[in-house]
Amino acid sequence: MSVLLSTCGSRAAELVAAAETTGSAADHAVLIVGAGPTGLVLAGELALAKVDVAIVERRTSQDLAGSRAGGLHSRTIEVLDQRGIADRFLSEGQKAQVAGFAGNRLDISDFPTRHPYGLGLRQNHIERILAGWIGELAVPIYRGIEVTGFAQDDSGVDVALGDGGSLRAQYLVGCDGGRSLIRKVAGIAFPGSDPTTSSLIAEAELAETPAEWGIHRDALGIHSLGRVEYEIRDGKVVYADRGPVGILVTERQVGATGEPTLADLSEALIAVYGTDYGIHSPTWISRFTDATRQAEAYRKGRVLVAGDAAHIHPPDGGQGLQTGVQDAVNLGWKLAQVVKRTAPESLLDTYHAERHPVAARVLRNTMAAVALRREDEHTRALRDTMAELLGMQEPRKRFAAMLSGLDIHYDLGEGHPLLGRRMPDLDLDTANGPRRVFALLHDARPVLLNLGEPGGFDIAPWADRVQMIDAKYVGAWELPAIGTVAAPTAVLIRPDGYVAWVGDATRLGLADALTRSFGPPAAA
Repeated sequence: MSVLLSTCGSRAAELVAAAETTGSAADHAVLIVGAGPTGLVLAGELALAKVDVAIVERRTSQDLAGSRAGGLHSRTIEVLDQRGIADRFLSEGQKAQVAGFAGNRLDISDFPTRHPYGLGLRQNHIERILAGWIGELAVPIYRGIEVTGFAQDDSGVDVALGDGGSLRAQYLVGCDGGRSLIRKVAGIAFPGSDPTTSSLIAEAELAETPAEWGIHRDALGIHSLGRVEYEIRDGKVVYADRGPVGILVTERQVGATGEPTLADLSEALIAVYGTDYGIHSPTWISRFTDATRQAEAYRKGRVLVAGDAAHIHPPDGGQGLQTGVQDAVNLGWKLAQVVKRTAPESLLDTYHAERHPVAARVLRNTMAAVALRREDEHTRALRDTMAELLGMQEPRKRFAAMLSGLDIHYDLGEGHPLLGRRMPDLDLDTANGPRRVFALLHDARPVLLNLGEPGGFDIAPWADRVQMIDAKYVGAWELPAIGTVAAPTAVLIRPDGYVAWVGDATRLGLADALTRSFGPPAAA
């Protein structure tokens, strides 16, 4: 029996009736709604796994009006490195120490990673590079089309489009932002807290030059003025002499729901600075708040949500884009195996089980950061105490690892400290010469890395899904915020770069780990 889940009424009902009477085949195995960073990365992951995937995007091009995320954190760069595309981003951005909490910059230059830094790069550039990558992978994007509803049945999802057309897919993934239609139509609850602060962010021209650039704090909140064009020199921001200005200003009132205007921006600037500096010619203006919400479930039947469609939070720490990218690489390999029927559909439940707690922690730390923005005497005292605490080595490492995405730990049971954590990008000696661990993951295939006697493991029943690599490594095994750990004899590395099994020559638990992550053994 089909279930109608739609906001477009009669059109979705027609789709359900058509599917029931014709048993129509899917147009695509997976349909992604939204071509932001999360949707683009997910499409790339599925395409690497040879899954028929397509994206529906309401924008007519990849052009992005406005400044969204302003860079990439260390773990996100590692994820891109695992696919062999990190250099495309590094060549266009500026490396810098970007991790921070409550105004305290947290240096990760001493962290055990090949990328002990963040990258300053605007989201429009990030999306352009990702779109180029999935273009190389031949992922089709239906542009200038909105999804207006859908209906799912036991074998797929019929998706209604704004142009009157429709598409059918085996699975539908909403990567369509905080106001996600996919999440709403699926009936997935989105509990959380309403906004307590509201800010405008914009890019415009100023007729008058401010006496001082940079960050300004007052009782309303945090504000900032700075040229859009800048360089990072010796860890400091150096602004250009001319050109458009990036503006961040906290509003007096919370609750505006319409699109912000130049008049709103002028009013907010006057309230804070006493002048609007003759602001004119805005390129874009947008509004954000400290609303914090998370989907109760990341999956409902054949419909899943990822990125901002699954969680929204204040921009403190620049963690939104990073969390969405990791949603995508966690979901991608699992969805690919379910589509290809090498693993049971229950594998998709581990997507929620692993990623929901990660985003919940992001929500908590951004809520804490917002609380520490206040300018009353008590909050200033607390902020000073936090600054003193984060100046100590252990707290700095723990907070920096959390904010950089380097300390994520999926609960895969008891065992070696590597279990459930990111695999370090070690320099290996293999029969084919020197190789980096991340180079083994470029095709998004799992790897059983044998560091003991060559030929010590036989995984023939999973050979169609898992690479077997014999290698040698001489050196320390060190994890961010954890420190040095014992060297394993073998590790099973998932396509997302996390360790699914750690073992020795006894192979205890290996077959179970292979089955749990990559499906039952193939018949002999």
